Amino acid sequence: MPVGDLLVLWDVDYTLVDSDGLGTRLYEAAFREMFGRDLSAVAPKAGRTDRAITLDTLAMAGIAEPLARVDDFLAVLARRVVAVDDSAQPGVRALPGAVAAVAALAAAGAHQSVLTGNIRPLAVLKLRLAGLGQHLDLDIGAYGDVHEVRAELVPVARQGAREAYGTDFPGSSTVLVGDTPLDVEAALDGGARAVGVATGSFPAAELAAAGAHAVLPDLTDTARVLAAVLG
Repeated sequence: MPVGDLLVLWDVDYTLVDSDGLGTRLYEAAFREMFGRDLSAVAPKAGRTDRAITLDTLAMAGIAEPLARVDDFLAVLARRVVAVDDSAQPGVRALPGAVAAVAALAAAGAHQSVLTGNIRPLAVLKLRLAGLGQHLDLDIGAYGDVHEVRAELVPVARQGAREAYGTDFPGSSTVLVGDTPLDVEAALDGGARAVGVATGSFPAAELAAAGAHAVLPDLTDTARVLAAVLG
């Protein structure tokens, strides 16, 4: 397969970026703005979309009819993202090897974007702070406000890529790279190729057991990353 016919969709958190708890802090600020009290806990986040996380978080906090408040919460969250002072976020960083891996795939001619549980403004902020926006076409990405289920983001990204590049990316011509079994599941449900990266809370064996076509310990070996992604 020519590399120019390849669509690579990166997860953001703990695949490309360690955001040092920025998302959780923004959830807490948005909740405080909406409901006038502190948020006691955020729902599990790994591999999930902001839409699903928000729904469960509001339910855990005892908010009546939480489903009806999700869109309002995500709107407040987006406003909070816009107001972030970049200089106050020194802990947000690219994971080792991430910048080189994305640059190498760009040099090889692959189309790259993100498939992330983050809403778009939050994903853009994290990538910018980590110095990772240059080679990613964020206009064709699929983001966590679209659907509760991560697998539903795969056709969204493919449609965006089709409109942008005038070609389809069926089957294994789409590659998802992520650090959770839910990333792997999303790829498999969409008939895409799944590359697991054991840089989050899930070990390589668990990503392999979920069905990943290739598993990497991290992104530090650029040649190994290219081999895994290009298949």
